[in-house]
Amino acid sequence: MAPALEPFIIFRILDAPRELVWAAFTDPARMKDWWGPKGFTVLKSAMDLRVGGTYFYGMRSPDGKAMWGKFVYREIQPISKMVWVNSFSDETGGITRHPFAPDWPLQLLTTLTLAKTAAGKTELTLVWIPMDATESEMATFDAGRDSMTGGWTGTFEGLEAYLAQVKKS
Repeated sequence: MAPALEPFIIFRILDAPRELVWAAFTDPARMKDWWGPKGFTVLKSAMDLRVGGTYFYGMRSPDGKAMWGKFVYREIQPISKMVWVNSFSDETGGITRHPFAPDWPLQLLTTLTLAKTAAGKTELTLVWIPMDATESEMATFDAGRDSMTGGWTGTFEGLEAYLAQVKKS
């Protein structure tokens, strides 16, 4: 039997209170202001924040390509934790393959935790692990760690810029 695949984990300390970070993840209008890798713009941001509900989004890449995705929420613990199934989708929300990596897993279990620090900042931890993936999909996921780090780093840099702007106003 093949060894278990290690999850992808990314960690950030955000200079904002946990309540503000939570609001940035739970309000589709706020998500539109920061969601996505660096250089991407959000085309659509629609949310039904409840267990079984979805977040459906569209993004345009710097070279003009549209990409769609969705979350299906599995667990919501206000201001501290969310668990969702993340997938690429078409414009109507149907699950599709990654537009640039056909062997990318169809679904990723995502766990986001937000912890308050003594300094009033927020520790953000995001964990990604493929669900029901084939060996080929698991290998693609494992080989994509640098790309995942780059994408999430750009996304969280956008979140940090958004939080700094909101704190000023």
